[in-house]
Amino acid sequence: MDAGPWMDDVLLLTPGPTPIHPWAQAALGWPMRGHMDPDVFAHNDAIVADLRRLYAAEADAFTSLLAGSGSLGMEAGLANLVEPGERLLVASNGVFGDRMVEMGRRLGAEVHVHRVAPGEAIEPDGLRRAAEQVRPAVVALVHGETSTGVLNPVADLASVVRDAGALWSVDAVTTVGMLDFDMVAWGVDYAYTGSQKCLSAPPGLAPVAVSARAMAHVAARRTPVSTWYADLVGMRGYWSADEGGRQYHHTVPIHLHWATGEAIRAALAEGVAARAERARRVGEAAAAALATVGFAHLVAEDVRLPTVLALTLPEGMDDATVRAALRAEQRVSLAGGLGSTAGRVWRLGLMGEAARPEPYRRLMAALAIVLPRFGLAGASELPAAFEAAWADAAPRADGVGRAQVAVGAGAHGPAPVAAGAGAASAAAPTATERAAAAAR
Repeated sequence: MDAGPWMDDVLLLTPGPTPIHPWAQAALGWPMRGHMDPDVFAHNDAIVADLRRLYAAEADAFTSLLAGSGSLGMEAGLANLVEPGERLLVASNGVFGDRMVEMGRRLGAEVHVHRVAPGEAIEPDGLRRAAEQVRPAVVALVHGETSTGVLNPVADLASVVRDAGALWSVDAVTTVGMLDFDMVAWGVDYAYTGSQKCLSAPPGLAPVAVSARAMAHVAARRTPVSTWYADLVGMRGYWSADEGGRQYHHTVPIHLHWATGEAIRAALAEGVAARAERARRVGEAAAAALATVGFAHLVAEDVRLPTVLALTLPEGMDDATVRAALRAEQRVSLAGGLGSTAGRVWRLGLMGEAARPEPYRRLMAALAIVLPRFGLAGASELPAAFEAAWADAAPRADGVGRAQVAVGAGAHGPAPVAAGAGAASAAAPTATERAAAAAR
């Protein structure tokens, strides 16, 4: 087959997918195995343990990879936790909160919505009033609302859900793997992300974590889970040997397992605190540089999501035309707004391998060429403005939480290679070797 344009390099700075981590890229070239092969089970066992660390979940939490995107993670959680007719309270301040609402309705739940204006965070007092009125069986919300770049204060909302006695589903698609996430401390019962987001693996898997309480709830349902494919109790026999040996459920995408396992391992090896610091520094520098030509933050500083830089456009700039020119001429891919922000916002990804200075240097160079044609003459100085802002965004030392502990080299092999390194330098131990080391 002749190489097409899809073989060319494109700078990917969208809020997902993200550039693939070198370890994950190398794992895509590993040999194929059957889905019931012992090597696959050994690799999956390492993933189970690593996900518990990544989510800071309890020791008996059920963790696994769902064969689908983060939206499957969202739908699977609601389908398992909520029975038809039960009350589901969704706290929504954007597109992905509204997606939860739609899914809940299709699943037959009695859906109640605590709606907050896009660009604002969900506050504990408002959620408490809604919970006291609704008395829900399940509360669902988004930790980092990708559509507007808002970080909801999950730690502050935890007591509200606990006092309501409800199960709690949290969308961690743009947070886990880059920002602190503490499932136990926050009392979260179900959390999920997408492999292509903060982990910088290929799209197609939803890493999930489920509390023991939630698994017991699913096992005691009055009605069957509406989806056979994503029935958590049904899947448990494949992911755990505790119930009399491995049980076939469905054919898992082996190479996505290889790659996502390596991406999770890389995130833990680097440490979530270090990854959060990367996102902060690059985001601050990019925002400061772009402010010189009229871009501005969409949301207030105290509620900004560090992994998605949401910026309003300079006055008079046509979103679609400029982004199309960047993609066609400079091979730079950016995302515009969603829902109410469409046409007036850019959303720049600061997740995984995108949260490094070099991709943003390339972006500034591309903008310096394209934007002057659209009346932004000062854009020619963007590369220099970014370098000055990068120097000013000095590193800072922050505390490390339970979810931020790096995996030691003795347990899982070498430290991650630098971004952009070739596959040859990203060699990793086999799944069997990792599982054996972890068992020690």
